[in-house]
Amino acid sequence: MPELKLIAEQPRHRLDVFIAWVPRIGVALLFAAFVGASNLSNDPHNGWITMFERIGIGQWFRYVTGLMQIAGGILLLVPRTITLGAVLLASTMAGAMFVQIFVLHTPLLAVVPAILLAAVIAVWWSGRAGSF
Repeated sequence: MPELKLIAEQPRHRLDVFIAWVPRIGVALLFAAFVGASNLSNDPHNGWITMFERIGIGQWFRYVTGLMQIAGGILLLVPRTITLGAVLLASTMAGAMFVQIFVLHTPLLAVVPAILLAAVIAVWWSGRAGSF
């Protein structure tokens, strides 16, 4: 029976690996290069500055959130740290949903972080086994 092979032993095709990495890279770039980086911007027209003023905790929290999002995006790209990256990103999105609903009283706007949270969970779920 040495010729018997399990399906799990089959090597993945390069196209399958590429297709699996596209959403992972997309979510990582979205958080690291766009959302997180814009949180760190001190541009006076930055909407994050106004939002964090309305939250009332202080601008330091905007910086912490931005750093968590950048770190989470980067960690999402490393197979060994995908879970840590997903936890960082998921916590910022869960916090954003909470703030939109209970602090800013704009529950419809909580849909945006909910969609981003779903994307983070989907990327984590597909990559958690380290099959990339």
